Amino acid sequence: MTERRFRRIQQVLDRRQPDLTVLAEDVYKPHNLSAMLRSSDAVGIGTVHAVRPTGGVPTYNATSGSAQKWVALDVHDTLEAALATVRSQGMQVLAAHFSDAAVRYDTVDYTQPTCIVFGNEKQGVTPACAAAVDAHVVIPMLGMVSSLNVSVAAAVILFEAQRQRRRAGLYDTPRLDGVERNALAVRWLHPRQARWLEERGLPLPRLRPDGSLPEETVARLADGATPDR
Repeated sequence: MTERRFRRIQQVLDRRQPDLTVLAEDVYKPHNLSAMLRSSDAVGIGTVHAVRPTGGVPTYNATSGSAQKWVALDVHDTLEAALATVRSQGMQVLAAHFSDAAVRYDTVDYTQPTCIVFGNEKQGVTPACAAAVDAHVVIPMLGMVSSLNVSVAAAVILFEAQRQRRRAGLYDTPRLDGVERNALAVRWLHPRQARWLEERGLPLPRLRPDGSLPEETVARLADGATPDR
């Protein structure tokens, strides 16, 4: 760990937006979901949700730009479970979806706690999802094609959310609570040590002001013969 890396991680954590997220409903192409993770990280999202009834969600390839290291992917077995999770956090739920009730994506207030749902590459969001969300949003298209690639559409809408939130000052003050912020810093700065502790049900330590692990944790890791520190 270097001082420069520690400062960079602190700056990123300062701008994380815990009340903004994305839900990918059966987005099955790895490069698309990877690109969505990358755009999410770029606007300060720390957790992305996904629904894939067929099982795991393959996401990690060169398109993500290593975003999977910084953005957690919470995979749900059902749409209902995913929506319950984000609604329990007080979020409005929007779907990128063509309908008679849809509004322009840039007329929505994204400074409110918000989850944006994107459907798969062929059908978009499912009818069940379209019926369950609070509103539908669309990106105006002025050419012959009717829609953007799902990962491009996600980037367009997310950067509108970032624009609004920057204007409202939501990036100016850290918004993660101290416990979560410290836990993320430990996992990012000391991933192998954090994994060793968590696999054994041990609490993550509070980092020292320079980002290093406290001496008692270093001693515990040494006793346990953890991987290189």
